[in-house]
Amino acid sequence: MRTLDEIDLEILRLLVEDARRPYSDIADRVDVSAPTVSDRIDRLRELGVIEGFTVDVDRSTVTDGTEVLIDCSIAPAVDDRATDRVGAIEGVEHVFMTADCRLLAVATVRQDRVRDLISEAIDLELVDSYRVHLLDSREWSPSIGSVELTLACDECSNTVTSDGVSTRIDGSLYHFCCPTCQSTFQDRYVSLNESA
Repeated sequence: MRTLDEIDLEILRLLVEDARRPYSDIADRVDVSAPTVSDRIDRLRELGVIEGFTVDVDRSTVTDGTEVLIDCSIAPAVDDRATDRVGAIEGVEHVFMTADCRLLAVATVRQDRVRDLISEAIDLELVDSYRVHLLDSREWSPSIGSVELTLACDECSNTVTSDGVSTRIDGSLYHFCCPTCQSTFQDRYVSLNESA
C-alpha cells in the first residue's frame, strides 16, 4: 500500500488553492503527465482524502440576511448527527462541534430566524444557551502540511500501515492492516452474498 508522497501532497496543495485548476496546469507544476494527475486524484478520492470539490460562495451577495456565528451550549444527550442536521439547513455554511458540547455554526440568516434555525436541528430543551455574534470578517486558509495517510482497516479498525493490503471487491476498494483481516473480510463478504 502506497502512502502519500510529495507529488500527492503538492497536488492537494494546488487543489486547495484552486479546486478548478486544470489537470494540465497541475501536471506542469508537479512534473508528471495530466493522466497521472487524474489517476492520483481519482486514487485520493477513492481513499477518502479528497471528499469533493466545492465552491466558496459569499452568501451575503446572493441571500437575504446577515452573516452570523451561532454559538450553542448543548446537553451531552444531543446525538452525533446534530452537526449534519444543522449543516443541511439553508443558509448554514460551516458547522463545528467541540469536545465540550458547543455547537458553532456560520450562517447567513435573518436575525428573527436564528431561534427557528436552531430548533429545526436540535430539540430546544437540549440547548442550555445560545449566543449570536455578527461577523465582521473571516478568513479560511486550509493548508496541507506533511501529512501521513491514515486509513482504518475495514475489518478490525486498526490503522493500516505501509505493510497493509488493499483489494477491490465488487467495484469498491477496501483496506486492511494485514492479510489475515483481508481474508476474514472476504470470507464474510462471500458468505453474506451467498445467503442473500
